[in-house]
Amino acid sequence: MGWLFFASWCVLAATFIHAGKTKLPMEKKVYIRREHSLIRPYSSLSMETPMWDYSGSTIVSNNEIRLTPDRQSKNGRVWNTIPLMARNWEMLLEFKVHGAGRTLYGDGFALWYVAERNLKPGEIFGAKNNFKGLGIFFDTYSNHNGEHHHGHPYVSAVVFNGTQKYDHDTDGTHNEIAGCQSSFRGQKHDTVASIKYINNVLTVHMDARGKNKWTKCFEVKNVILPIGYHLGFSAQTGQLADNHDILMLKTYEVDLLPGQAFNQEEALKLVPSAEGEPERPHVDDQVPLFSRRVRTIFYICFGLVFILIVGGVAWHYYQRLVAAKNKKRFY
Repeated sequence: MGWLFFASWCVLAATFIHAGKTKLPMEKKVYIRREHSLIRPYSSLSMETPMWDYSGSTIVSNNEIRLTPDRQSKNGRVWNTIPLMARNWEMLLEFKVHGAGRTLYGDGFALWYVAERNLKPGEIFGAKNNFKGLGIFFDTYSNHNGEHHHGHPYVSAVVFNGTQKYDHDTDGTHNEIAGCQSSFRGQKHDTVASIKYINNVLTVHMDARGKNKWTKCFEVKNVILPIGYHLGFSAQTGQLADNHDILMLKTYEVDLLPGQAFNQEEALKLVPSAEGEPERPHVDDQVPLFSRRVRTIFYICFGLVFILIVGGVAWHYYQRLVAAKNKKRFY
């Protein structure tokens, strides 16, 4: 009976421990797809992980896949070699973005679900522009201070059909279908993101504070994505740098919802589209008449002149008082 009591106590303890963990916003009927997942430990002895290709500055160790080190002008990519055929899917992504920079760092990384198996290197977080499919961007550096400014770090989603062009100068604010600020950069703990695409609804949750609590980033309906596209990651550094580390990716296939139709041939031919925020025309930042440095110098000079004028008036008034007192002594 002693061993039975001990076993019951262990089960009860495990239940309480499990209940204390983060309740992931998972669907009820999900099946992990290991061919589309990255699960530790990785092979640090070679660049060969089954069903995944690496290129650029990517470095693989036992516990992480580092897309870029904290060095300037680096570009790294990871691509799944097998197309994802699931109609509904969910991904749990664990990552870390960190580096030596305290105020200046960049640029961020991207999670891709696109037609090409290996996007060529380019300016969009290390991948080329004019992609076809979905990009989830984890942006850490603001290139834009104009009309559509938003804070960073910033998580956004972009859906292209291969004809649009990502507006890098404005951080994609003219292209995104949704986005949110999330303080995932420079944290001591790892960050976890949940990306769900179920019945044409794209939903992203973030746990960036390490408190085992999910925060809804955005939800967009009427997002059309074909099956048969490829997953991937990319990152790039320029004059600013950071470590961009992928720690874990778990991809799940979710059962069709009741009444949800699915025809594989038709799903393969779908053209990516979304009905999020309308795409806005590019608006150049207004160039100020004087730069910030010139304005600062002007304000300093103006302040000095003001002080000199006030001081001169005060000195003149003081001299008049002294002269008046001296004059009274002679009467």
